[in-house]
Amino acid sequence: MLQTAIIGWQELWPIALVLVFLFGAAKLPALARAMGSSVNEFKKGLGGGEKGELPEESESADEAKESEEG
Repeated sequence: MLQTAIIGWQELWPIALVLVFLFGAAKLPALARAMGSSVNEFKKGLGGGEKGELPEESESADEAKESEEG
């Protein structure tokens, strides 16, 4: 039977070591921060956004509403 592949600490430490060598220890937090903000922007673009946050309406949508009323 096939077992599911679960990554443990034995597999994670070489990956982390390679990342430190490639990017440097100082750039890793900035890289993680940039990835997090990219994910948030992607969610906002899909319409999901943060919970309780309404999507922003564009000016053209406001103008269309005003032209329909008046």
